[in-house]
Amino acid sequence: MALPVIPEKCSVAVIAGGKSGEREISLKSGEGASGALREAGFNVTVLDPARKEDLVTLVEQPFDVAFLCLHGKGGEDGVMQGFLEAIGLPYTGSGVWASALAMDKAKTKRVYGRHGVPTPPSVTIYRGKPYDLDAILEEVGPDCVVKVTNEGSTLGLFMTHTPDYTEAAIQEALALGNSVLVEKFIAGNEYTVAVVGNEHPHALPVIQIIPQNDFYDFESKYAPGGSTHLCPAPIDEALTAKLQSLAEAAHECLECRGMSRTDFIVEEDGTAWALETNTIPGMTGTSLLPDAARAAGITFPELCTKLVNYALDLPQERQTDR
Repeated sequence: MALPVIPEKCSVAVIAGGKSGEREISLKSGEGASGALREAGFNVTVLDPARKEDLVTLVEQPFDVAFLCLHGKGGEDGVMQGFLEAIGLPYTGSGVWASALAMDKAKTKRVYGRHGVPTPPSVTIYRGKPYDLDAILEEVGPDCVVKVTNEGSTLGLFMTHTPDYTEAAIQEALALGNSVLVEKFIAGNEYTVAVVGNEHPHALPVIQIIPQNDFYDFESKYAPGGSTHLCPAPIDEALTAKLQSLAEAAHECLECRGMSRTDFIVEEDGTAWALETNTIPGMTGTSLLPDAARAAGITFPELCTKLVNYALDLPQERQTDR
């Protein structure tokens, strides 16, 4: 495989930290990406948008591109993307609209539905507006997943099995966000598929996630030993192709660019359900996008170089091996 093009003397601002509930994970992503970019030969400066002086540096210094490692509100939801658009600095990942859309799980599911990407039935509840819990449970079933619509990294996520627990989970989730998704619980194996590219996005190898806890919660995502990642996933070619095709469809219908990662639940009979799409996947030592890239023969420095090139719309070898 030909190596990605490295822009000569390219100056990269790695943006990590921020003020969301995922700040610490973002800082770890920034540490991982900045190390890989330096190894690839880039001139790297790490900036934290929680610091006003770093925002001033971002505006005043002649950076060629911003490499986004922000997770959650203020970074993954189009806010930072809009700022970078305003100052005319290219950046990795999706644009303002796609970032804001994918961050909202309820709106994402509606777009999935219009484009034939299967997703579990759900009902959205809004803070300050009445809702009928009995009617909701009749629609989605007694076993539910309750989650804040605009948080990531499984923040504000609850598994419920009784009406009383569901009600308590809804109230706790509403304390974290203005809207909450109550989704039908689907029993099955968990998979995730990363997609990279702009005009011709393509899926990387499928990863099966085996969490140590009952489901893939915050601890399972980020604690050492919290989960096992099997990549490529030990599944047949037909299911592999289905999940990759659905991940590419999710990437395209949400108008993502550069990279995305879509999470799935697959039932025992092979029925696949898309849960959500992440527009800025993690770049930590336990993160899934770098794992999938390695399985495709792409090193971490090569992956980061590809993402910079996508941001700058530079030509590069298309990786088609799966």
